[in-house]
Amino acid sequence: MIRVEGVGKSFAQRDGVVYTALEDISFEVGRGEFVSILGPSGCGKSTLLNLVAGLERTDRGRVVAGGKEISAPGPDRIVVFQDHALFPWLTVLENVAFGLKQKGMKKKERRERAMEQIRTVHLSKFADRYPHELSGGMKQRVAIARALVMDPEILLMDEPFAALDEQTRLLLHKELEQIWMHTRKTILFITHNIREAVMLSDRVLVMSTRPGRIKKEYRVQAARPREPDDSVLRHIESRIMESLAAELEKVAKEEYGSDYGLENRALSHPAAAHLGDGI
Repeated sequence: MIRVEGVGKSFAQRDGVVYTALEDISFEVGRGEFVSILGPSGCGKSTLLNLVAGLERTDRGRVVAGGKEISAPGPDRIVVFQDHALFPWLTVLENVAFGLKQKGMKKKERRERAMEQIRTVHLSKFADRYPHELSGGMKQRVAIARALVMDPEILLMDEPFAALDEQTRLLLHKELEQIWMHTRKTILFITHNIREAVMLSDRVLVMSTRPGRIKKEYRVQAARPREPDDSVLRHIESRIMESLAAELEKVAKEEYGSDYGLENRALSHPAAAHLGDGI
């Protein structure tokens, strides 16, 4: 479904210095697969997602979706960002139906389709509410419904739950897993959070610090629906934490320079659950 082949991407900074964000990235995502990309800030995760979305162009290599090389955004790929980006003057129903209206769908049909997805994210009672009347978690559920109503083949999610409190995030993990199990959409999910990646994914791709490369791949062969205390998940979290610890130390050294004084010691398991958050 998605094939990334030898992709590289560089950017010019204001001082004229060119830095390489991504280098020789290659991987595939199968149809109906849920794959997370995990790594420290600045490793190019969001840039990589933007390349798949068609919002950026590669400098080297190519990105293919559904057998066609990506050169621009398309209706087969819908992005859910960290910022829900709802229209504040539209109700939940109107926000979800907005894309269908732009496509010229008749009012009755788009209302029916929008309500179907609103029910999917359990917001039927809030269909006539405005965004300012909703919690942060509800707004993200509206954003997911708005993406699903367009029936894309691929759902691209760029840290959609990063700004939410832990309880709301856990609730949305469950809801997203249920939605994925029902729809079997192909999902590429960007996150800093190890536990989130392991709870949701079939595979987790760990990226190195800049220039971003795929450092390691982890298959998550655990029963669904998943539970946080599953020993299989805990074991994979620990393995990913060990892989990422060195990358996070590189980031810290780069950011703090001569002030860097972090001792080389193993991170505790609780830290592994949220390794990278806020970095």
